Amino acid sequence: ASVISASLGLALRKLVKGAEEMKNLNDIKKAEALFIVAVSWIMFGIISAIPYLFYGLNPLDSMFESVSGITTTGATIITHFDYPKAFFFWRSMTQWLGGLGIIVLFIAILPQFAVAGRQMFFAETPGPTEDKFTPRIRNTASALWKVYSGLTILQVILLTIGGMSLFDAICNSFSTLAAGGFSPNPQSIMGYHSNYITWVVLIFMFFAGASFNLQYKVINKRNPLLFLQNDEFKLYLSLVVGISGLIALALIINNNYSIFDGITHALYQVISLMTSTGSASIDFAQWDFTAKVLLFSSMFLGACASSAGGGIKMTRWFLLFKSLKAELVRILHPNAIINIKMDGVTVAPEVIRQIIIFVIYYFIVFAFGAIVIGIIEHNATIGLSSSITAVGNIGPGFGKIIGPMGGFSSLHAVSKSIMIASMLIGRLEIIPFLVMFEPDFWNFKDN
Repeated sequence: ASVISASLGLALRKLVKGAEEMKNLNDIKKAEALFIVAVSWIMFGIISAIPYLFYGLNPLDSMFESVSGITTTGATIITHFDYPKAFFFWRSMTQWLGGLGIIVLFIAILPQFAVAGRQMFFAETPGPTEDKFTPRIRNTASALWKVYSGLTILQVILLTIGGMSLFDAICNSFSTLAAGGFSPNPQSIMGYHSNYITWVVLIFMFFAGASFNLQYKVINKRNPLLFLQNDEFKLYLSLVVGISGLIALALIINNNYSIFDGITHALYQVISLMTSTGSASIDFAQWDFTAKVLLFSSMFLGACASSAGGGIKMTRWFLLFKSLKAELVRILHPNAIINIKMDGVTVAPEVIRQIIIFVIYYFIVFAFGAIVIGIIEHNATIGLSSSITAVGNIGPGFGKIIGPMGGFSSLHAVSKSIMIASMLIGRLEIIPFLVMFEPDFWNFKDN
């Protein structure tokens, strides 16, 4: 462990030293930024795995738990919860640090990274995101972390008011705002048996899945109506309410839930899986087929761009469907000039093309994982849910084995390895890892 730590420490020192020597933003090209970000996350995963080795986990399980933490997936191989508090604090802390991204953290706290921060900032979140909302990238990163930290502190206070111990409140808040899902309680939030705690976590999960850029603007301008002026947030809110409403009806009619319990658990689990948090207020593996199908479909939606959540993201779905609608209009009116807009701003055709490519690659990665894991485990449900929960950074799967009250410890080593790779690929939204397999990528001079 000491040899690994020393080696990685020297590599990080070299990276920082190189950043200090940069004179302008052009010193880091896009290809180099993608490489630095991808390697940084792999190194972060290895470093974070070291403490687990001291608690008796084998190297593969340590890496699984570590990568699940830093990517805020929340899938676990832990089968018992009699570890010391330091173990659970580390699990939650890795999720909190990974929630906004390790590169964004470096840019916020290390001046030398601010010099070349722009390329790495957008390399870490290569999808369609809002433009930087302060004049300097470092200020943008700092503002994001202020919102993130402020919400975390507020949740800790509210959970302790509800009777949760300070330690559990800190761990659960770290995981909630990171959209991670790790909890020191073996039954997740369900284990606290409190409607108050359930609703506090539910609300903060919702905001963890909303754009922190947008939340910063709302706080800065003291205008909550800005939420309803944002196309992505309106889609996010509409889908949460719509899918939760359908599941609540299924729970009330088919599962004999009370109206309050049906609404509470439907909202909680839809928000949990849409935002890729993966926390559980109930064992949804016991729900009827209709409710489970609706809940499973929500795993493909994702949170908002510039949030801690994972998945395909609301922005992509919004623009994808507007693009499909525009194509239908062009079929009827071939000469029509149609501009696709979001928040009143025309979106370039290149952005739409990139979204289509991303979604195709996303489902290719998902399908590959689902098929291979399904074959290895001789179980299609495990294959499908393991793959989507990994690439979407969601957490629990479906079924008794890997459901919300289960875990991934019994999976084959190859299945775990595929999930580790999928978690990293999904966290960096596929592109930084896939471009590294292109021969031209390694020709930095041309890039």
